[in-house]
Amino acid sequence: MSAWRKSGARWLKFNLVGAIGIVVQLGVLEALTAGFHLPYLPATALAVEAAVLHNFIWHERYTWSDRRHQSGVLGRLLRFNTTTGAISIGGNLLLMALFAGACHVPPLLANMLSIATCSIANFLVSDRVVFTNSSTPSLTSKREPNGIPGNSPSLKPTI
Repeated sequence: MSAWRKSGARWLKFNLVGAIGIVVQLGVLEALTAGFHLPYLPATALAVEAAVLHNFIWHERYTWSDRRHQSGVLGRLLRFNTTTGAISIGGNLLLMALFAGACHVPPLLANMLSIATCSIANFLVSDRVVFTNSSTPSLTSKREPNGIPGNSPSLKPTI
């Protein structure tokens, strides 16, 4: 399968998982705002975190299940939560303040707009930083000049 076709298939999987995550996020947001009368900003943060955890499990098992991971599941969860989680929570809070707060868009519609805005960055970060494998270049991987990790001429002791 070509790299473009594989990326396209992965993008579709990512969006399927994300669509289910949106249902999780909106359901938690509705329960917290309507059921528990929590203000929309803290409710948004909790709803996004619920969706982030849901999405991680499905991306691990479905979207990027073909990748040989360089680290354990807890390392990937930490990277996922600190990258896509930060993009999602930070982006959603900022955009919710703009859409729902300043523009008076209803919270659920404002949240859908916020989610859509953050999705492209989340896919790229997930693919290049979180779910990397030994054959996938990572934004965090370092390339040695001679191609052998740890065998850089600058790291060799002089005798």
